[in-house]
Amino acid sequence: MNRRSLLAAGASALAFPARGEPTTLVPVLTYHRFDPLQARSATIVTTSVFAEQMDHLANSRIRVAPLREVLGFARGTAPSGPTVAITADDGWRSVHAEMFPIIQRHRFPITLFLNPPMIGVGSAYLTWPMIVEMLKSGLVDVQPHTQSHPNFNTERARRDPVGFQTYVLEQIAGSRRDITRKLELPADILAWPFGIHDTMLEASAATAGCIAAFALGGRAVTSGDPAFALPRYQVYDTDRAGRFAAVASGQPRQPSHAKAPS
Repeated sequence: MNRRSLLAAGASALAFPARGEPTTLVPVLTYHRFDPLQARSATIVTTSVFAEQMDHLANSRIRVAPLREVLGFARGTAPSGPTVAITADDGWRSVHAEMFPIIQRHRFPITLFLNPPMIGVGSAYLTWPMIVEMLKSGLVDVQPHTQSHPNFNTERARRDPVGFQTYVLEQIAGSRRDITRKLELPADILAWPFGIHDTMLEASAATAGCIAAFALGGRAVTSGDPAFALPRYQVYDTDRAGRFAAVASGQPRQPSHAKAPS
């Protein structure tokens, strides 16, 4: 099968069937880095604010579902009550130091989207032993975020169409392969770097063996959402009290500062 046929086959897997009118089902919350003292950039949430956010979920009796369950919600399965899912992108070491103890306390499941070649690089990123430790808790899943976290818009401009398709497939399939080999997990749910996606990229993800992909979008997942363009909320340090309550209940909102990358 040639590359065009592969992409056509991938495209056939892109949509979840809609069931009646779209219904807001579950917000997917996205974090990146944590700091015990201050939020020095839009991608950082201070540990105390994150703890308050998780306390809100617990006190409001909002169920935190494993991310894989969200795929069923997008297909039309209704959650039994207020529900969210939690993700963290890029594999920053503060996920282990700051985020993990808090989700352990609440027994909340989370999904980490990783770029495997960055694991263990320098002091800023998670190590494989840290990841294995978190996996053993039964609360953590690991999924692909491509190999090098590229800006696909920039890469498309630098390459001819065939070269770009090859590059995209290598980025997605390589990330899946490395996670599966290292951790023996079904690494088949992608997070788009910077939230960038289009029909060609979505078809490539399907061809590379993914069953769904998450972007950004600032709204909750609804029934019938495209399988490879599922939205997530970027969570900020300014999401406190009523502001976080709105996000956790699936209400759309615009961030109060520049949108952070994913």
